Amino acid sequence: MRNPVIDPSQVKGWGIDADPRNDPTYPMKKRNNGEHAGYSWERPHQQSATVEVLHSNERPNVTAAFGTSTPPAGLSGMIRRSAFKYSESSYGHWLPLMLADRVGVVEGLLSDLAHGHVPNIYTEMGGKAEWKHNRTNLVAGIVVGAVLTAAAVTYLRSDRDDS
Repeated sequence: MRNPVIDPSQVKGWGIDADPRNDPTYPMKKRNNGEHAGYSWERPHQQSATVEVLHSNERPNVTAAFGTSTPPAGLSGMIRRSAFKYSESSYGHWLPLMLADRVGVVEGLLSDLAHGHVPNIYTEMGGKAEWKHNRTNLVAGIVVGAVLTAAAVTYLRSDRDDS
């Protein structure tokens, strides 16, 4: 689905910082208006889109440069596409994107396993660096996780014994 072209003048707050007299840092910032000379530049050449690129529905087009290494795919891609139907100022945009990130991790693990690669989760999640630079918190996290797991197992077993 293609996003409709949006007239920036109709978007509340669009270009709010364009007028130097409406600067929220005034009077704390000492202005010489020389910095505004750098605000006009020649737009870079538009990067060609060789894969699907999701962008805000508040922008009429994609930015001049964008990432193409991981186009939306699978269930996480479906979640991302639905998230981009909402404004960037709404939970309907950001919460699904965070969910899509988590779903993408699971999809990546399943893809690795399907291709015969068993991932080294400890290393890929930075376990070696944690052990080297943040050992105290790593050990504390493992202890807390073990205690919570033991408590959950104990609780679940006690329910079975009662019935």
